[in-house]
Amino acid sequence: MLNVSKLPKKLAIVSITIASLFLINPALAGHHAKSHKADIVDTAASSSDFSTLVAAVKAAGLVDTLKGKGPYTVFAPTNEAFAKLPKGTVESLLKPENRDKLVQILTYHVVPGKVLAKDVVKLNKAKTVQGDSIVINVVGGSVLVDNANVIKTDLNTNNGVIHVIDSVIIPGA
Repeated sequence: MLNVSKLPKKLAIVSITIASLFLINPALAGHHAKSHKADIVDTAASSSDFSTLVAAVKAAGLVDTLKGKGPYTVFAPTNEAFAKLPKGTVESLLKPENRDKLVQILTYHVVPGKVLAKDVVKLNKAKTVQGDSIVINVVGGSVLVDNANVIKTDLNTNNGVIHVIDSVIIPGA
């Protein structure tokens, strides 16, 4: 800690000013204070639009995987997307005895690698972590993943990218 009482008054003021700048903006302190993007889970958890998805990821035991190195591309359904499912479906899937089915559904929303929107539109399918392939179509400028519209793209994270979709996609549907 700098003892400003032993410094000449002008030097003390300059020292305090410089120290304040570093406290206000850590990026000024050098490369050690670089900002880091959050991972997929933390990015989703920071938005109230994904609270159901985050709860499902936790119930499925996939938090550590989606916080891992990746990279992953996640087609992330919003809370409204989950609400479109038949009544009681989400509650049923969150039960421990349905964990395997939940894992299958959630991993169907994940593609290995980082696939940005500019690359997604060039694809007609993509193999998911679950093992099946999702069908990708561009219709009138809109991108569809199976039966879901991509409504927001390229939410970059430190271990991949999130594309927001308006429906939950189900393997084999």
